[in-house]
Amino acid sequence: MTIPDSRLKALDQLYALYDQITGERDIACRKFCADCCTCNVTLTSLEAARIMAGLNDGEKRNLLEKPGKTLLHPRFTPKITLNRLADICMQGGDPPDEEIDPAWGTCPLLMDKACTIYAVRPFGCRCMTSFRKCSETGAADMDDFTLTVNHVFLQTIENLDKNEYLGNLSDMLAQTLAKEAVEPHSTRLIRNSPLSALLIPPEHWEKIQPILSALQAIRM
Repeated sequence: MTIPDSRLKALDQLYALYDQITGERDIACRKFCADCCTCNVTLTSLEAARIMAGLNDGEKRNLLEKPGKTLLHPRFTPKITLNRLADICMQGGDPPDEEIDPAWGTCPLLMDKACTIYAVRPFGCRCMTSFRKCSETGAADMDDFTLTVNHVFLQTIENLDKNEYLGNLSDMLAQTLAKEAVEPHSTRLIRNSPLSALLIPPEHWEKIQPILSALQAIRM
């Protein structure tokens, strides 16, 4: 699977814009705080390609065996993408039930509670923040507007990669590292959907307009 450089550059711009928007928040997240770093992270094919593009050959070899260990254990496998969920909500339908449990284990890319691919981590990791330590509260403390912004960015990234796939980090990296052709009937990956409706509640529409304008300015 070859990802055009233009899409990788657009993804980098999305990451940079998100950092610019959220960079001044006073959050509790720090290095070695890894309570949210579970084996349930998902990402797109584009984000997997970005990870691989940011690693040297030695780092890629070291990465090779790590996702494989998680493949032997339970982990979150998405049934629908966020853009597909938005379509179902717009049509008044019921999304499928999905099973996820943080107790299934930690992210295979953690080492001594530090992320080994931090500079190129996927958006699902970048946007998982908390105003208080998760170890104290049992869950991330995130305000509703930040959650809406996260959804908009996740939907935009999916749309940028709409002809490819979404899946659990371990499944996606194992597929990418093996350099196999993606066959949806034989993998745990699902097709991304194009963006047709944004998951923005009415009370956030006015506040999020500058962010939507900034997103539209990125050439995708």
